[in-house]
Amino acid sequence: MIRSVLVANRGEIARRVFRTCRSLGIGTVAVYSDADASAAHVREADAAVRLPGSAPADTYLRGELVVQAALAAGADAVHPGYGFLSEDAGFATAVADAGLVWIGPPPSAISAMASKTRAKSLMAAAGVPLLSSVDPDSVSEADLPLLVKASAGGGGRGMRVVRELVHLEGELASARDEAAAAFGDGSVFVEPYVEGGRHVEVQILADAHGTVWTLGTRDCSLQRRHQKVVEEAPAPGLSEGLRETLRSAAVAAASAVDYRGAGTVEFLVAPGGRAFFLEMNTRLQVEHPVTECVYGVDLVALQIRVVEGYALGAPPSPVGHAVSARLYAEDPARSWRPWAGVVHRLSVGAGASGVRRRGLRGGGPGPYIYGPGTQNPLITPHLGPQIHVSVPDPHPCDPVTSRGVPAAGLRVDSGVEDGDVVGVHYDSMLAKVIAWAPTRDEAVRRLAHELERARIHGPVTNRSLLVRSLRHPEFLAGEMDTGFYGRHLPALTEPDSQADRRLAALAAALADAAARRAGYPGAEPPGTPGGWVGETSVPHRIGGWRNVPSQPQVKRYRAGDDVVEIRYRLGRGGLVAEGFDQVRLVSAGSEGVVLDVGGVRRYFEVACYSGGGIYVDSFVGSFAFTALPRFPDPTTRTAPGSLLAPMPGTVVRVADGLAVGEPVQAGQPLLWLEAMKMEHRVVSPADGTLTALHAVPGRQVEVGALLAVVTTEETTP
Repeated sequence: MIRSVLVANRGEIARRVFRTCRSLGIGTVAVYSDADASAAHVREADAAVRLPGSAPADTYLRGELVVQAALAAGADAVHPGYGFLSEDAGFATAVADAGLVWIGPPPSAISAMASKTRAKSLMAAAGVPLLSSVDPDSVSEADLPLLVKASAGGGGRGMRVVRELVHLEGELASARDEAAAAFGDGSVFVEPYVEGGRHVEVQILADAHGTVWTLGTRDCSLQRRHQKVVEEAPAPGLSEGLRETLRSAAVAAASAVDYRGAGTVEFLVAPGGRAFFLEMNTRLQVEHPVTECVYGVDLVALQIRVVEGYALGAPPSPVGHAVSARLYAEDPARSWRPWAGVVHRLSVGAGASGVRRRGLRGGGPGPYIYGPGTQNPLITPHLGPQIHVSVPDPHPCDPVTSRGVPAAGLRVDSGVEDGDVVGVHYDSMLAKVIAWAPTRDEAVRRLAHELERARIHGPVTNRSLLVRSLRHPEFLAGEMDTGFYGRHLPALTEPDSQADRRLAALAAALADAAARRAGYPGAEPPGTPGGWVGETSVPHRIGGWRNVPSQPQVKRYRAGDDVVEIRYRLGRGGLVAEGFDQVRLVSAGSEGVVLDVGGVRRYFEVACYSGGGIYVDSFVGSFAFTALPRFPDPTTRTAPGSLLAPMPGTVVRVADGLAVGEPVQAGQPLLWLEAMKMEHRVVSPADGTLTALHAVPGRQVEVGALLAVVTTEETTP
């Protein structure tokens, strides 16, 4: 029996495994890089071992250091999580050679599926339907579009869609470079790109006694950069015949490599219902919670039981529907640019639904974060070493927090807590938010609602995109495919209503006034709570300004690339705000404001953090502002033609032959930055001459760092 498990991973992944281990009475060991020294998964573990350095290649990808850490901490098993070394056969072998239990499939199965080209050969022999590979040296226009794919690794890295032959050679070279940097293997292959295809996968679980479970299907078609964003189980709109084809193919794939443990077989479903094998992930998937919610099982607990020698009994039956959304610190409107920084608040669920109205007067509950919390399979010892699974009551997607607050139908798997920092070295996912309900429509509606009402203060996120995606008619009808964001991204990332944003900025200004007033002794009328103004209690002076109608208060805020200016007066006649019709102040405090807008009361929760960040949450939306000085400094300027780092990251490549004095063309890639597991091109903004180049491979840069300067005729003095 396993007593202590080291999780060879970080963040949400490690916390997910720890939760199950605690429920089974198993000790936990974390590993951490210097960048993760104070991370949530480190705080949560029973013991933690440092891996010196910050970059993944120096820490979490150093298998020998992880094995040493497990031995030093007294662990007797290693769980790889998902990502990093989870599909590294050499690491699995090293764990076993060290006398530790490997909670994963046999190294031989990992090795067989590690190369997509080798895996396709095995699947062809097993009768699994495949897309045929294409020889890049003999393709013609008739073969387009094509997909270039890395033979090793995953996560969308080393993948390129080619729609014009003239671009094939360049995309092959780019894919090889990225694959070599990410996986140490630059081999790639080419296959037809299926327009309008859906990404559908089958969850499998196999024991050492010849039993293979197929726990339904998942649809993962909503993807950005070939990485999944929204997943659901079961996959909607599949015929019974297609479901049986997928199930049979998944069992054949598992049997072909003598698979054991949890794994996923991924398929591309073409229009018309034909399915083609894509790959097999020999690990647990990021999106596994939707399957757990529908089948009422804990897949991590089942992984552990399988390696302990238990046999699988009868598989459970599915109940209801589950939908999951990945909340990333990124800006979809800016080419999915990742963001780093402090997560001041991350609250989804009961503690975030609705404005904390009591909090407007200085009270209110704290935030709640719901962890993985799925129930464990029921073990019945007197029936022998066999796993018997039943759907517990409450349903496994009704976890209970440490505060004892139930969150019916909602689950949040998060790697960060309030005050944690999102760094530049790792994936930018903050959390997975999963909703379960008896029907798909109910689950989708619940998830969109909870995301919309969440309190997310800190880095820019894709929250708005997720809500709009879930409410898009194409998604609601279950008719989405992998080209969803290619078609709809501009509409899904349109800015919020300017009127709503200005209303939120007015609320921020009024909350600031209330907070300032609270700092002046004797300014409060008797019986008025600190910092509170309203219909029946208008202060003599607010925020240090005297009540002089001819001198309005002026507040300026930055919201993204725009500046919002608010001018208002507060007098005995009430609120007068320039540019706002039919807006009346009901009450205001330092934490929130209530406005009557055209006869409808609107509640605005306002939170301010050190550094100038102001967040306003309300039913009309969530808005982030930065307070600006009334009179900006005119000396803060950047030279024309300067290319600034759009995000913190590392310079990984500079274009071949690029040198100061060379001519460049508009759109020409000049260099590549790597941030949060993705590469981002920095291109020339116009035709001109490169007059400065400050970027060199390996250099780490912060947001706004000067990378290069392109001088054009218009910018030449």
